[in-house]
Amino acid sequence: MTTDFARVASGIPGLDEMIEGGFPFPSTILLAGSTGTGKTTLALQFLFEGAKRDEQGLYFSTFSEPTEWVLRFTSRYSFVDQKFLGNKVKYIDLASVIKSQPHRVLYYIENQIAEHNPQRVVIDPITIIGTLLGANYREFLYELSSSLKSKNAIALLTGEVKPTEDYPLEVAYTADGVILLSYIMNENGRRRYLEVLKMRGSEHITGRHMSDISRNGYSVQAGLG
Repeated sequence: MTTDFARVASGIPGLDEMIEGGFPFPSTILLAGSTGTGKTTLALQFLFEGAKRDEQGLYFSTFSEPTEWVLRFTSRYSFVDQKFLGNKVKYIDLASVIKSQPHRVLYYIENQIAEHNPQRVVIDPITIIGTLLGANYREFLYELSSSLKSKNAIALLTGEVKPTEDYPLEVAYTADGVILLSYIMNENGRRRYLEVLKMRGSEHITGRHMSDISRNGYSVQAGLG
């Protein structure tokens, strides 16, 4: 199938087959799910895939977590190559800016992108910013999405899902793609699932598909619902 969009490999086994070969480039993708569904694992795997392809990646954390804590919990995965940490995969703490000067968060992100010129960006989770910006959150999201695409980057924006929603609506409105991760009880116990709800410019495969997290990272069983 032909497409007018350039595609970038996600690095997630099974996912690219669902979205015509990869994420549209440039684009912003919402990765939504509740705690434990694999959002951070998938996002980091995406960054390390880029590093292997000599692409610059930025990981913006909105939590106040020391870098060594992040590295400790991710080092168990086979996709983590220590030689990329701090250069091709750069960790940036957004928490202090969010808490002290939330109105300057976009300015800070844009400065970091201008300095490092990344092809892949992760903001994990973006929904924390919304709790502080309030009524200005949607405007921030529109400006962020436009800025990221103008810089020729693919951005994964992870979002925590509230009990009353399927995904964060504000982020979904501005995103080019929406991927929902879930952890559902069935007859065989709890299983993880991935569903592509939206992917602009793509004839994506729909429905929930079983997924797993192992030492190799996140993977999708695209042929199984």
